[in-house]
Amino acid sequence: MNLSVLQWGFLGLAFVLANLPWLSQRCFLILQCENKSAWLRLLEWFVLYFVAGGLALLLEQRAMGTIHVQDWEFYAVTLALFLVFAFPGFIYRHVR
Repeated sequence: MNLSVLQWGFLGLAFVLANLPWLSQRCFLILQCENKSAWLRLLEWFVLYFVAGGLALLLEQRAMGTIHVQDWEFYAVTLALFLVFAFPGFIYRHVR
C-alpha cells in the first residue's frame, strides 16, 4: 500500500478517535452511561490519544521498518493536533 494512503488514512482515523468521546454516550465505547460528565469525556479523549499514538507506532514500524526516537516536543505537538481534531465534537456537544 502506498505510504501516502497510510498517512491520510491514519489522520482520518485520528480525527474520528478524537471526536468519539463527545459524539457517543458510551463510556470508553463499551459501557452505557446515562450522564457522562465532562471530566469522563476528557479522560476518554486522553486515553484515545494514547490509542492513536500506539497505532501510529505500529504503522511506523510496519511501513518504515524502525521507530524513530522523538523528543518531548513531538508529543506536545501531537497532543495539540489531537486537541484540534476534537474541536468539532466538542462544539457539537457543548455549544450546540
